[in-house]
Amino acid sequence: MFLAAAAMLWGGWALLPHHLGTYFHAEDFAAVGQHLHLWLWMYRIHLFGHVTTAMALVALATWVEEPDVKVLLWPGALVAAAGFIVSALAAAFYYHFGVWGSIQMAGKTSETIGSFVESLRIDTEYVTCLVRFGRVFSGLGLVVAAAGLARGRLLPRWNCAVAALLGISAMALTMSLPDRLFLYQPIFQLQTIWLGITGIVLLRTRLSRS
Repeated sequence: MFLAAAAMLWGGWALLPHHLGTYFHAEDFAAVGQHLHLWLWMYRIHLFGHVTTAMALVALATWVEEPDVKVLLWPGALVAAAGFIVSALAAAFYYHFGVWGSIQMAGKTSETIGSFVESLRIDTEYVTCLVRFGRVFSGLGLVVAAAGLARGRLLPRWNCAVAALLGISAMALTMSLPDRLFLYQPIFQLQTIWLGITGIVLLRTRLSRS
């Protein structure tokens, strides 16, 4: 699940023919429409990556039996999973209006497209709150889950430390600079790398035990 989540999160994002910003712009719909089906499927894969990340964290939490480990790992995994689900819901807004808008605005005048973009402004303001919530709470969950993982020695300490640092960075950046959502991109890249490395570590651990 960790390996699949990393591949879908990063692969879907990297292969998008056009990346949207925080707010829609008139030129976004024509850019999406040029490679509509590729854009649609890559965004779907990216969305599935968010949900699979949540599943991976919950699955990892079920791997432990020790009460003193579960008391940290379970709440951390639950909150982090909820954060990634909220992030998926926020991303679904951009997915829907990116596809629907490109179809509806095809061949329309610049004035019509401009009016449509303006009509999305208020809804997008609300969705940016979901983006922030997803990032902050997935970060908080990662910090607590990392403490549980380190206590149970389920992963190497350096791996737990990286998870905690990513969680702290996600919370600090999102809450200190709430209007500059684009600055989160390096954390997203590092999170996907951590997911992939964690999957490899877990796979090697399982193989060594067998």
